[in-house]
Amino acid sequence: MDHGQDLGLRLAQHDEAALEDAYALYGPSVLSYLRRHVGPDEAEDVLQRTFLDVWRHADRYDSSHRFSTWLFIIARRRAVDSLRARRHPVVDVQSVRDLVGEDGRDTVSRLADAADVQVALRELPEHEREVLHLAYYQDLTQREIAERLAVPIGTVKARAARGTRRLAIVMRENGGDR
Repeated sequence: MDHGQDLGLRLAQHDEAALEDAYALYGPSVLSYLRRHVGPDEAEDVLQRTFLDVWRHADRYDSSHRFSTWLFIIARRRAVDSLRARRHPVVDVQSVRDLVGEDGRDTVSRLADAADVQVALRELPEHEREVLHLAYYQDLTQREIAERLAVPIGTVKARAARGTRRLAIVMRENGGDR
């Protein structure tokens, strides 16, 4: 059973610690998603409403699906609600289209995958996690990473290769390859 599934099942049993764990694991990813769609001023409020809905409707979580997907679907719905509630006479169609895509599933699935990767990265050794973070989230080359970390480029390559392999294993173990 993956972390998300476990959280979903614990939430369904009204385990308050599960809500705290879900917020700690997925909150930053959901907040980042919400900032892009409702803006930084509303994102925190929408995040709180999202996790309130997660708590209220935890019994609706279907353990045959990824918890992160279910969470991002709720976040997307709260973001759309927030956009609709704005006092503007017309909601910017492009904002809503970007948010939901064709039917919303592609965007939610991509974001759920990204959140699962963030969770899995936390399980890697610090030196491998750091190299992968610099490469994929800060877009640095291996040479730039070597310079920043003051290590030989061969070390960076080895850490990246080992980290990527470990990440794949962790993702598979956590059910992130569904």
